[in-house]
Amino acid sequence: MTTTEAAARSLSIGEVAGRTGLSVHALRFYEREGLLVGPVRRTSGGRRRYTSADVDWLLICVKLRESGMPLADLKHFAHLVRQGPGNEAERLRLLDAHRQRVDARIQALQECRSVITWKVDVYADHLARGEARGLWDPTAEDE
Repeated sequence: MTTTEAAARSLSIGEVAGRTGLSVHALRFYEREGLLVGPVRRTSGGRRRYTSADVDWLLICVKLRESGMPLADLKHFAHLVRQGPGNEAERLRLLDAHRQRVDARIQALQECRSVITWKVDVYADHLARGEARGLWDPTAEDE
């Protein structure tokens, strides 16, 4: 592939922002913090140009961050990926630990949802029967 063909296939920072949901500011932050696995190429005018591999990596980063992965862990993961083959077991440990944290959060949220669903049902039932007055009313006097 020629340099011209590569440039034609590369993406601007705005295009990458649109594909990843990250802001231009966030993309610059990711680059500054060493969260990308390869160097961002620049045009002769200094404008950033990204590859489809950069977009694929950023989409993974977005999901890891959305799921609560700490920035330090994401940096470490990116560092391991940049190092290349040979550290896959460490990458697996990092991802598995994160998955376990996500699973625990999902379990906790499911428990919270159950309580909320029960309370919604209580209120809906009382309202449907016209008996909602005084339902958990802390201002009502004891009888």
